[in-house]
Amino acid sequence: MAELDIAALANALQEAAATEILPRFRKLGDGDVRMKSEAIDLVTEADEAAEELIRQRVAEAMPDAVFIGEEAVAADPALLDKIADADLAVIVDPIDGTFNYAAGLPLFGVMLSVVSRGETVAGIIYDPMGNDWLIAEKGSGAWMCGADGSQAQVAVAPPVPLDQMVGIAALTYMETAAKRQILANLAEVRLFTSYRCSAHEYRTFAAGHLHFLMYKKLMPWDHLAGTLISQEAGAHVARLDGSPYLPHNFEGGLLLAPDRESWQELRAKVFTL
Repeated sequence: MAELDIAALANALQEAAATEILPRFRKLGDGDVRMKSEAIDLVTEADEAAEELIRQRVAEAMPDAVFIGEEAVAADPALLDKIADADLAVIVDPIDGTFNYAAGLPLFGVMLSVVSRGETVAGIIYDPMGNDWLIAEKGSGAWMCGADGSQAQVAVAPPVPLDQMVGIAALTYMETAAKRQILANLAEVRLFTSYRCSAHEYRTFAAGHLHFLMYKKLMPWDHLAGTLISQEAGAHVARLDGSPYLPHNFEGGLLLAPDRESWQELRAKVFTL
């Protein structure tokens, strides 16, 4: 694999936010927001402009990498097929939490992952509002990095009993009957919610402030960076059938917990059908 310049990639996300995302925040006109698949699946001109800037910077830093952006895939779904076999692929979500961004809520992020021969080897989640990055390279731990050069290693929360667990359950794309069952099961935990922004959900979980994350829909730009970061922070991560989550997996649901035992209890008592 070509040498990975994680700093250059992190800087690209910051530049995109500074030049394309933040200047448009709370200033979008009616024609700047469009619906994609449904009313809660939006794209803005900021998404498209940020993705193009990041694409240019990735081409400069990693010219041999296949670039796969969320908005590029919306235009050409066949791009997804390149993830499994690419020697090197960079996968980008230019604005994760577009619904929040378009609504003027300061809860959105920019995400990038690097995949080499079917394995995620690096992940970055940048928070434009806080101007900091959560970064992991495989085997090197997960780190919160500030614009002032500060670095602090992060770790998932210690395990707690089921009735004390707080977490995220994203059930939007689940069938109604399954959703009803899981919503009833979620009475067993202390609290569940959804930020409608996986970037901040992963950041909060990896930094030790949540005990579980559960997702039904698995688009790579939403989950590859966050799952690697969470694993490097000590989490147990698997699809709902217990199999590993890999970059070419687009179905099967996903569950993260602080350790294997917590994962198994959540799967058996909450996320079971």
